[in-house]
Amino acid sequence: MIRILYIDDYDMDRELVKDALEKEHGGFEVMEASNKAEFESLLQTHRFDVVLSDFNIAGFEGLEVLETVRLIEPQVPVIIVTGTGSEEIAVKALKQGASDYVIKRTAHIRKLPQTILAAIEKQSLKEQREQSKAALRESEEKYRLLIENANDAILIAQDETLKFVNPKTEIMTGYTAAELSKMPFADIVHPEDRDMVFRRYLKRIEGEELPGLYSFRILSKSGLELAVELNSVRIEWQGRPATLNFLRDITEKRKLEVQLRQAQKMEAIGTLSGGIAHDFNNILGIILGNTELAMDDVPEWNPARENLKKVRDACFRAKDVVQQILSFSRRTESEQKPLRLAPIIEESMKLLRASIPTSIEIFQDVQTAADTILGDPTQIHQVLLNLCTNAAHAMDDGGILGISLNDCPLDNGEKSQFPDVHPGRYVKLSVKDTGCGIAPEMMNRIFDPYFTTKDTGKGTGMGLAVVHGIVKGHRGVLSVKSKPGEGSTFDILFPVVDQEVLKEPEMSQDLPSGHERILFVDDEDAMVALNRERLERLGYRVETRTDPFEALELFRAHPDRFDLVITDTTMPGMTGDGLAQELMKIKTDVPILLCTGYSDRIDKEKAGKMGIAGFAMKPIDTGELARTVRNLLDHGA
Repeated sequence: MIRILYIDDYDMDRELVKDALEKEHGGFEVMEASNKAEFESLLQTHRFDVVLSDFNIAGFEGLEVLETVRLIEPQVPVIIVTGTGSEEIAVKALKQGASDYVIKRTAHIRKLPQTILAAIEKQSLKEQREQSKAALRESEEKYRLLIENANDAILIAQDETLKFVNPKTEIMTGYTAAELSKMPFADIVHPEDRDMVFRRYLKRIEGEELPGLYSFRILSKSGLELAVELNSVRIEWQGRPATLNFLRDITEKRKLEVQLRQAQKMEAIGTLSGGIAHDFNNILGIILGNTELAMDDVPEWNPARENLKKVRDACFRAKDVVQQILSFSRRTESEQKPLRLAPIIEESMKLLRASIPTSIEIFQDVQTAADTILGDPTQIHQVLLNLCTNAAHAMDDGGILGISLNDCPLDNGEKSQFPDVHPGRYVKLSVKDTGCGIAPEMMNRIFDPYFTTKDTGKGTGMGLAVVHGIVKGHRGVLSVKSKPGEGSTFDILFPVVDQEVLKEPEMSQDLPSGHERILFVDDEDAMVALNRERLERLGYRVETRTDPFEALELFRAHPDRFDLVITDTTMPGMTGDGLAQELMKIKTDVPILLCTGYSDRIDKEKAGKMGIAGFAMKPIDTGELARTVRNLLDHGA
C-alpha cells in the first residue's frame, strides 16, 4: 500500500484526486490536509511514500511544501498538482526539487498513479546512487588511510617505471613520488641485484607463476643500502599489465639474524669450552708435571733448566687462557687478584709487535708510582690486544700507536673526562692512534655487541663490547675521544689497591713430604704415572688405579691400607664424586682430594657439602700438590 499525503485547500479537488487514486486504481492510501498546520502535523506523525501538493494554497504556496518536506522527510518525493498549466510554474517547481508536475484535468489525473509510481522509483534510484556514492567514498577513504599509513612501501610498476607509490615508498627510498615516476625503477635496486629483480619483473608481467616472496637490496637517494623483502602480484593498471608490489624493509631483521647466529655460535662455544677445558687442562697437567720432574733432575747450572722453566711458565699462562675461555663463555667466574699493569703492558706489546705491520710505530710511556689493581691478568691482556688491534686496523697506511700508563688522582682535572668516577686513587691506561678516527654518528654504537664498520670476515663487532665488559667488571671506567681524520684515544681508569702482588709459583726444594699411603685414581695412564712419581719423590707410598670400580673394590677390601685418596672427577662409568661417596660409606673419615680439569656439575662448594675434604683444579704444580696433600693428611677437611 502506497501512503500519500495530499494538501489542497479545495475540497472538491481533494475528493477528485482521492477518488482517482483509491477507487479507480487501488493500492493507494490518501491522507488529506487543507492547510499548513494540518500538513505539517501529518508529515511529522505519519510515514508517507509521496506528497501531492497544490501549487496555490491559501496562505501557503506549493514551493513552501517542498521546503518543509525537504526539512522533515527529505527522501519523500513531492509532486505538484495544480489547475494552472503554466510552463513557467512547472519549470520553477522542478528546479526547486519537485519530482513532477501534474495538471488537474481528468486526462492527467488518470495518469497520476503512473506519475506517483515513477516518482517513487526515481527517488529509490536516487537513494541507491547516493548510497553507492557514500559507500564508494567510505571505501576510498579506508583504502587511502591504509595506503598512506602502511608500514610497507606499496608501488605499482608498469613499463619499467613506477606509476604509483605510497608515502612509505618515499620515506624508504628518499625520493619524492614525482622523482620516482621519472626514473626506471631499476635505478633504486642495488647494481648487483638489478638483473635478478628485472628478470623476475618481466616473468611476472608475462603471467609466469613465481614464488611469492624474495629479497634483495635497494639504494636510497642518500646512498644508504637497505635489505628489502618483496611480495609482487600481476594486475591490470589502466587496461595494461603491471605489478602491484609490497616492499618491506628487513635491514634490522637481517642484522638481528646475524646477531642471533653469532650468539648461537657463542653458545656453542660455551657448551664446547667445558669439554675442551677438561681435556686441555689434563694435557697441561701432564706437561707441567713432567717439566717439573725434569727440572728436579737437571742441575741449576745446566742451560736446559732455564728452558724447562720457560715451559713451566707457559703452562701457567695456558692455564690462565683456559680460565679466560671459560669466563668469556660464562662457564666460570673470572678470578681477580692483585696485579701490576706495567709488566702486563710490556708482555702484551711484545706479542703485539709481531702481529701488526712494521709501518706502525709503537711508543710506550709508563710513568706511575703505584699501578697495582685488582684484576684478571688474562682479561687485561685481552683489553690491551683488542684496543691495539683496532688501532692498527685504523692505520692501514701506517701511523703511531701510543700506550701510556700514568697516575690519575681525581684532583688533577680528570674529573671532567670521567664524571661518574668516585674520588680515590686511580691509574690511567691510554691507547692512542693516529688513524682515521670515528665518525660522530658512530660514537654511541661502538660498544654495541656485533656492531662493526669492518668488512665481512675482518671482525665480529665483539672487540669493544668485550673491552667495555671487562673494564666494567674491574670497577673501571672507559672514555673515548675521537675525530675523523685525527685518530682516537681510549682512556681507562682502574682503581689502585694497596695489596701485595702474588708471585707466580716457583719450584722449591723444600716441599712438605711424608710416608703415608695414598690411593691415586685417574683414567689417563700418563696422569697416573706422572703423579705416582711426584708423590713417591715426596716420600709417599702410592697405589694407582685407572678404573674407578677397581679402585672401589681395592678400598673395600683394604680400607685401613690408605690414609688419603686422590681421584679425578671425569672417568668412564663412575664420576669422581660418585666414587668419593662410595668410599666414605666404607670409611667415613677418609680424606679425599677431588681433582678436575673442568666440571659444570661440581665445584669446591658442592664437594665440601658432600663431605669431600679437598678440591683442586688441574693443572696442579708440584708445590700445590705437596702442600694440599700434607694439609689433608694433617687436618682432614
